[in-house]
Amino acid sequence: MTRPVYLVDDDAAVRQALTLLLSTVDIPVTGFADPQAFLARLPQLTPGCLILDIRMPVISGLKLQERLAELAVDWPTIVMSGHGDIEACRRAFRNGAIDFLSKPVDEQDLIDAIQKAQGILDRQLDRRAELAETLALLAALTPREAEVLERIAAGFTTRQIAGGLGLSPRTVESHRASIAAKLGTISQAEMTRLWLEGRATP
Repeated sequence: MTRPVYLVDDDAAVRQALTLLLSTVDIPVTGFADPQAFLARLPQLTPGCLILDIRMPVISGLKLQERLAELAVDWPTIVMSGHGDIEACRRAFRNGAIDFLSKPVDEQDLIDAIQKAQGILDRQLDRRAELAETLALLAALTPREAEVLERIAAGFTTRQIAGGLGLSPRTVESHRASIAAKLGTISQAEMTRLWLEGRATP
């Protein structure tokens, strides 16, 4: 496991015990005594797995989940509570938690939950890297090439594209060849996938 783990719990004994436990299986852990300290450090942190206590003064674990959602931080989150109830569990899962553990936490349950979180995070980061690559490819297109690609994605023929843009079919074919070279594919289906993926990005 190479992704960092961030433990937010106001109980120093719990932070120390869990940090020690996870260190025995080579899981890097950074502890925070309260959500405020975590939020202050957040801009400097690399994506990781979160372990949050539900009941903390000032800002609860559930409130921290909501705050992170507002900040568009969707790191996999494991929620713990020594006073868990059904409604708290429901809220945690609605807020995006991947697991809910009762204190005292079973060691193997925690390690299993972290392994699950690490896998989710890896997939998230891979997906974002792929999206960044797609956006970079699309950004290399000229405005005219983007117009042609939009019509290719809509299923228009070369003649239809030419007529709609006031171009000759030969010019459209030239643009299409340039688009294929920049996107690295001659497949209309792949061009369409890339175009739709780029359009779906906020």
